[in-house]
Amino acid sequence: MIINLSDVLSDQHKTVEETVPLTMDEIRLKSGNYPVVEREPVHVRVEHVKGKELLIHADTSLSVNIPCDRCLDDVRYEFVPNFTKHVDVGLSDAELTEELDESNFIDGYHLDVDALLANELVSEWPVKVLCRDDCKGLCRVCGQNLNTGSCDCEDPGLDPRMSVVRDLFKNFKEV
Repeated sequence: MIINLSDVLSDQHKTVEETVPLTMDEIRLKSGNYPVVEREPVHVRVEHVKGKELLIHADTSLSVNIPCDRCLDDVRYEFVPNFTKHVDVGLSDAELTEELDESNFIDGYHLDVDALLANELVSEWPVKVLCRDDCKGLCRVCGQNLNTGSCDCEDPGLDPRMSVVRDLFKNFKEV
């Protein structure tokens, strides 16, 4: 969804406040595409600070299906982004100072709400997602989900190349 910023960037510097629908169907990352399964409208408020500096506040709620890191079952993960960006649309990303945020979601007089939100979700993305704390994962031999049942595979044991390291630990183990 695109919001027109001409009112806030004009000489009158009127504050723009809109609630717009979230049109993003999935989140695309290098690790894969993750479907958005539930979403709320995005409330956006854009205020003029000085010159071409703007204060952009946005809040919403959405849920995304992310595969469990152990068993690959889909886990519904809820994001509740509520953030403020301080941007200067007159500066390039190379000229930014520490107190200013990137403005790659603004093109001329248009604010791309989906791009703004995507940037924020990447920074809030969880490092590890588990379907439950005691997830058993997948069998290393046949790929059976060990949460739903066991398999008849034999445990392959440790890698024989690690036997030297295992012997070191046995020899120096304190009693």
